[in-house]
Order: sequence, then structure tokens, then C-alpha cells
Amino acid sequence: MEVEAFIWVMQCMIQHNKQEVVFETDCSNVVKMVSNPNEWPAFSILLEEVDRCKRRFTTFSVHHISITNNTKADKLARSARDLLHDMYYVNSIPPIWISRTV
Repeated sequence: MEVEAFIWVMQCMIQHNKQEVVFETDCSNVVKMVSNPNEWPAFSILLEEVDRCKRRFTTFSVHHISITNNTKADKLARSARDLLHDMYYVNSIPPIWISRTV
């Protein structure tokens, strides 16, 4: 589920002491859910966790981007799936060894 993945990413940013964040997603529902959590009562438990995480940042925003503008992330995700081991990556600049595969 996209919201669970979003929570995981937020927690990773918190763990890495990133205080000012701008998230971009091609899932418009995530943006809608974070912006208007009361309109999504079925997801209240997850959205409460999103809110707890949001309060840990000094600057926070989440924006929708079209999937066509998200090609770099898609390539990175596809190349990570091709690796023979698990990969966890949270940063704005991929390591050199990933850049070569993208």
C-alpha cells in the first residue's frame, strides 16, 4: 500500500536526521490522504502515524508529480529489483554503483 510505503520513507528520513523535506509521489491519493486525513476514515490508523511523523520535521510538504515526470525514480526502482540482494536507499543522489545501472 502506498501510504505504508510513504510512512516508511518518512521514518527513514527521520532516522537519518533530515529535518526539512519535500516528498514527491506519482500517487495522487497519498497527497489527498495526507492533506485531508478526515476524508479517509478507513485509513485513520495509518494517517495518524503519518501525522506523528510529520510533526517531527521542521519543514514538510508532499506534492503530486505525474508518472511521466518520475522516470528517474522508476529506473532506480527497476534496477534495484534486478539486484540479487535487498537494497535500501534514501537520498537525493544515488551512489555511483547504482548510477551505472540506471
